[in-house]
Amino acid sequence: MKILYLVHRLPYPPNKGDKVRSYHLLRHLVQQGHQVLLGSFIDDPEDWQHLPTLRTLCADLHVEGLSPRWAKLMSLNGLMRGEALGLRYYRNPKLQRWVDAQVQSGVDAILVFSSTMAQYALPHNRLPLLVDFVDMDSAKWRDYAPRHAWPLSWLYAREGRELLRFERLVAERARASYFVTDAECALFRAAAPESNERVQTLCNGVDAEFFDPALDLPNPYGPDELPIVFTGAMDYWPNVDAVQWFVAEMLPQLRQRHARLRFHIVGRAPSAAVQALAGEAVHVSGTVPDVRPYLRHAAAVVAPLRLARGIQNKVLEAMAMAQPVVAATSCVAAIDAVAGQELAPAERAEDYVAQLLAWLDAPGLAAEVGRAARERVLARYAWGAQLARLDRELEALA
Repeated sequence: MKILYLVHRLPYPPNKGDKVRSYHLLRHLVQQGHQVLLGSFIDDPEDWQHLPTLRTLCADLHVEGLSPRWAKLMSLNGLMRGEALGLRYYRNPKLQRWVDAQVQSGVDAILVFSSTMAQYALPHNRLPLLVDFVDMDSAKWRDYAPRHAWPLSWLYAREGRELLRFERLVAERARASYFVTDAECALFRAAAPESNERVQTLCNGVDAEFFDPALDLPNPYGPDELPIVFTGAMDYWPNVDAVQWFVAEMLPQLRQRHARLRFHIVGRAPSAAVQALAGEAVHVSGTVPDVRPYLRHAAAVVAPLRLARGIQNKVLEAMAMAQPVVAATSCVAAIDAVAGQELAPAERAEDYVAQLLAWLDAPGLAAEVGRAARERVLARYAWGAQLARLDRELEALA
């Protein structure tokens, strides 16, 4: 089929959560023999160098540059128009004209990644539309509101309301709407009951051949370190909140028992708040060429996310690297794994400390949990198996 694929952020390189999913979806479509016409944005100047790689995958490619600072300013126009600010943030007349031209020349279906990109597809209501919402973004903004002071609390609550209205419109128009977990599907069905029958789960996966602990990967840590690792984009507020919480509430207790312990924050674009955490007990890496060595040689991996939606790629990748992972209960609940045996849930700071100390005091137990974690990933989270649901929908269209 000839598929128009609209993604809010360039789906390459797959170095952060949304780009991992959007890239593997693109690669899977190409492997299945579809022609993919990709329309997307670049919000990181480093990504322009990757266009030649994407051109080898796509039958056509149209990319617009996006300045986050300017886009945020322009999105405020949404306050006067009575619409979600995220829609205005990603609105671009040149991309709309390209989409219109592709539809005019003939495509079989439109696949949208992230609800805000559906605005480009809605004018073409005769074409089959598939939407990968990934998470229920309106609920994310709603959850942010009580954790911030006014006026952000008001702005986030408003964004949640307006975006939900748009999400419902999109889901009602779509042939199928996908969310990353059953829990996220249930949440959306409760908010948009008119689309219940067309809402489906499409889980994340992991490339277990790439994230393989058997690979010969250099040790990035000092010889006397006992490294605990957190990975993720470090300009993303839930990640910033997670590492700040870990450093303030958990790290001092852990170092009382293990003075050699050092917390490594590994990920691109660390904010000023994250950089301020760096010191003797905390290392902030910034962008690294390959996250796998940091996972492979860690003593344990943590994901203390207090605001998390859906399946976290960072958790699946650490599990694939045979690492013991302690993560927020909400993250663990989203993964089909045996809690306590293949990864560990935690809610309070004391829970994280107790679990990490149990593993640090018994490395054999930690290794056993890591091995079980990788076996779970191999059995349940291969990308091909997860994307078979999308294949069935496309086959029905064909």
